[in-house]
Amino acid sequence: MARDGAVYACQSCGAVQTRWSGQCPACGAWNTLVEELTSRPPGALKATKPTRRLGLAFEGLDAETPAPPRIATGVGEWDRVCGGGVVPGSAILVGGDPGVGKSTLLLQVAASAARAGARCAYISGEEAVEQVRARAQRMGLADAPVKLAAETSLRTIVDGLKAEPFDLVVIDSIQTMWSDAHEAGPGSVTQVRAAAGELVRLAKKRGVAVVLVGHVTKEGAIAGPRVVEHMVDAVFAFEGERGYPFRILRGAKNRFGATDEIGVFEMGDAGLAEVKNPSALFLNTAGARAAGAAVFAGIEGSRPVLVEIQALVAPSAYGTPRRAVVGWDSGRLAMILAVLEARCGLHFGDRDVYLNVAGGLRISEPAADLAAAAALASSAFDQALPQDCVVFGEISLSGEVRPVSRMDGRLKEAAKLGFRQALGPREAEPPEGMGLTRASRLADAIQRVHDAEWDAS
Repeated sequence: MARDGAVYACQSCGAVQTRWSGQCPACGAWNTLVEELTSRPPGALKATKPTRRLGLAFEGLDAETPAPPRIATGVGEWDRVCGGGVVPGSAILVGGDPGVGKSTLLLQVAASAARAGARCAYISGEEAVEQVRARAQRMGLADAPVKLAAETSLRTIVDGLKAEPFDLVVIDSIQTMWSDAHEAGPGSVTQVRAAAGELVRLAKKRGVAVVLVGHVTKEGAIAGPRVVEHMVDAVFAFEGERGYPFRILRGAKNRFGATDEIGVFEMGDAGLAEVKNPSALFLNTAGARAAGAAVFAGIEGSRPVLVEIQALVAPSAYGTPRRAVVGWDSGRLAMILAVLEARCGLHFGDRDVYLNVAGGLRISEPAADLAAAAALASSAFDQALPQDCVVFGEISLSGEVRPVSRMDGRLKEAAKLGFRQALGPREAEPPEGMGLTRASRLADAIQRVHDAEWDAS
């Protein structure tokens, strides 16, 4: 039985229970209920005064709404994901794996915005001021007029932000903040929810843009209750594969801009450098293309991105063939293999299959189906695709090659980078000077790969 003033909060979803159980009734997770002391016993709600009823003032959808003002930070890739700049009074949650460069990115954003005239503060709950200052010196940002502080007390932070006006405030990180109104420890569901709620309210009242850094779980989700993601105006994920210098800032939620927009950075000795043309970095243009490689013309947010998909089909040395994939959905790979076997006569039952997206980029759109199938067929036939050919298209279970969105943008980006051939749906219209091998069925596309026949127009 819970003690007086104690509840059990789920560390996965944030649901609060009055008694402990092995499984959370809300989300179904096991062993996630942790006892937390509250400021008052559950159910002891403070009495509120009755409020006077006010009539609702409705407006039409065609009413004029001014565009929200923006703070241009000067970091183009960050501003792109934000939708053109940071909106004053907004709250942004940035999550990512440990060591991926979240603190480095936000220190650069704050320094660049401060140099442009914005009043910026960087508050760290994980590092001392000396450590943050030393990092800024290594990155060449020591002359930026950014105010630094090291504090974990939420009350002290809120009082300090009320006393001095700022335009942009970075809180690194929300899991280290502690409120004396709750007896739970820092990083618990109760403390994270309370700290995020207080900082979001401060952002709305004072008109200051607040950027919260969030830790992630081993599954890659932002740690803490999901209600925090609902509180904030934007949720960004900072991604990067170990061993690769590229980092991708991906917008998962944005009330002031488009979702699924990406910004690409390259990690170096002096911090993160913006990548203006990601396609040139993700492609291998040296030498002839090997068998098992296909260039996919994809779309990430509002920008077309070309990336190489590599496949290897080899005889299995064990009784059960292996299926390994990096940078793509393993379930999607299983579906493509089944369609290739059922509709195209290829056999992978006694072969190991490996699929990799070069450069550390992760692809989620179904338009990569045809590129993955072409790479698998190229490896199985040991027949390389042309060096100047791009591939895109969605594959249905019936073996049909379906059109995808923004086909013109994909082909124009490929033509700009020197590609002169494409393999894709029949509905695509290539730009002048580019040939398109049209395929309405997957079997037709695989036959073209086998015979190395490509249309010149």
